[in-house]
Parts: sequence; C-alpha cells; structure tokens
Amino acid sequence: MTGPLSPWLMLAGAIAAELVATSSLKLAQGFSRPLPSLVVIIGYMISFWLLSRVVERLELGIVYAVWCGVGMAVVAVIGVVVYGESVSLLKTAGILAIVLGTVLLSLAGKGA
Repeated sequence: MTGPLSPWLMLAGAIAAELVATSSLKLAQGFSRPLPSLVVIIGYMISFWLLSRVVERLELGIVYAVWCGVGMAVVAVIGVVVYGESVSLLKTAGILAIVLGTVLLSLAGKGA
C-alpha cells in the first residue's frame, strides 16, 4: 500500500463506512427503499476497499478482529440509542467482552 495514510487511519475509515452501511440496513427495509439501499451498498463497497488496502500492511487476523469487534460493539450501541433496541446486563457484558478482545488482539499485533 502506498500513500501517506496510516493503515490504522484507513482501518478507522473502513470501520466508519461499515457502521454507516450496517446502520442503514434497517432503514433500507429489505432493500425496498432506494436511497438507504444505495447507502448500504456504497458503504460496504468503501469499507471492503479500505479493508483490502489495510491488509496489505497489517496482519489479516488483527485487522479483521478490530474491524469486526469495533463494528459489532458500535452497531449494538447504535441499535440501542438510535433504534430503541433493548439493552440488558448480558448484552452489555457481551459488548464489553468484544471490546476487550479487540484491544487484546490489537496489542498482540503490535508486539506488546
């Protein structure tokens, strides 16, 4: 990968695009609404393109774990805050476990 962007910054962009796409799935209503459906498609395209660039420089396992972990945790929070989905102690513990696992994998990838 060439260019001035840090792979970690590109990973953050991939995560952001994935968050927009995944959060828009509910609005797309089974791809029956054109604009939210387009947001989903474009968001995933951007996310996977950035992700493919990041894995050229960072370990695939670490990149995928961070991408999935952060995405799952933030989408769960978006579900509660934006869409009024339920929250429970078990759901909160699961999100915290995902975040902790993501942090540990990220540290392992940096040789900590």
